[in-house]
Amino acid sequence: MNFGNTSTLDAPRISSTATSAKIVVAGGFGVGKTTLVGSVSEITPLTTEAIMTAASVDVDDVSGIGGKTTTTVAMDFGRITIDEELILYLFGTPGQTRFWFMWDELVRGAIGAVVLVDPRRLADCFSAVDFFEQHGVPYVVGMNCFDGMQSNTIREIREALSIRPDVPIMACDARRRESTKNLLIALVEYVLRMRGTAALASRLAVPQT
Repeated sequence: MNFGNTSTLDAPRISSTATSAKIVVAGGFGVGKTTLVGSVSEITPLTTEAIMTAASVDVDDVSGIGGKTTTTVAMDFGRITIDEELILYLFGTPGQTRFWFMWDELVRGAIGAVVLVDPRRLADCFSAVDFFEQHGVPYVVGMNCFDGMQSNTIREIREALSIRPDVPIMACDARRRESTKNLLIALVEYVLRMRGTAALASRLAVPQT
């Protein structure tokens, strides 16, 4: 699976019959969603970053991310051309609870989601995991290893967030394109496996005549 050239001056050719797929990138406040979309998008990503003001001091928990000065207030948007036949559109969700009303719209029509996890603040990711579980949206978990440090094992993350055994969990660095690319590939492959299993189960359920 090839993600092509990220240069907008040398973008991959797209067939007029190309299929597009929507992927949602979600997670807690300040976990790295905007960074992830920007690291892999072949176009200049559309972001809705706003400067954090004094009014957010008692609303947004910035413990552990003291250097953060902006926040996504609507969504992030990026695009990746897999090949001439398949295009992925990435939609990053806002992280603060007061903007969660937008998640229902952002997830509409998505084939799957990436839940980005900050190992230092696991509690912030419970809501994202619960959301996709409740909506029946396939997802993978990306453990964002800040500064290359993996403070938790995948098994510890799975147990702490009560992630099902079949859901892929991967260590990643949201700043690095190759790492982000591998995470998205894992999601697409997981969705294809799930759809294949569902199709097989459907065929088996049909009475033979």
